Amino acid sequence: APYINAAFRSSSEYEVYFFAKNKYVRLHYTPGASSDTILTNLRLISSGFPSLAGTPFAEPGIDCSFHTEASEAYVFSGNHSAYIDYAPGTTNDKILVGPTTIAEMFPVLNNTVFEDSIDSAFRSTKGKEVYLFKGNKYVRIAYDSKQLVGNIRNIGDGFPVLNGTEFESGIDACFASHKEPEAYLFKGQNYVRIDFTPGGKADTLVGNIRPILDGWPVLKGIFPV
Repeated sequence: APYINAAFRSSSEYEVYFFAKNKYVRLHYTPGASSDTILTNLRLISSGFPSLAGTPFAEPGIDCSFHTEASEAYVFSGNHSAYIDYAPGTTNDKILVGPTTIAEMFPVLNNTVFEDSIDSAFRSTKGKEVYLFKGNKYVRIAYDSKQLVGNIRNIGDGFPVLNGTEFESGIDACFASHKEPEAYLFKGQNYVRIDFTPGGKADTLVGNIRPILDGWPVLKGIFPV
């Protein structure tokens, strides 16, 4: 089972939100080191994000998310999507658009593998683009114009560095690091950092695939939820 269901990078420097089932934790992370600190202890999504109480994003929880501008992010639960202002460190969050279905929020995903649910997503360093993952497939979209950037492809084709790893068959959660152009990918109890190249194939692994609790010791006793 996934340790982490979804993640997004905060607008606050080196802060990240991790979602697991109906709970979340906010932390300050340190790329390449393990001196992370917990900023918001594990708590219910419904209490930390009052605007999401009574929606699928609180129960069963967020299963995919990605950050955009300022303190705004898209969140997904099953085939539901909403655009929120997550108001870091406060409970002043609000829903800006939605909740609605993925197909209504992103019509370009209608009749694709992504319309029923999205496993994970991370913001690209290029324009207003984001990578969406579902099973062994991925696609890049521009989230403002809501257009596809290129075709739906196999993860292993677009990210050859993930070939032969557990990540080529799917990614549970991911987020773009504040240290660009890096991203963190999570699968089961493991994670890896990659240096990614939008539109290219020169991605590299930054370090080895490791257990989440080794690289993020501050999460010991918290995950798995």
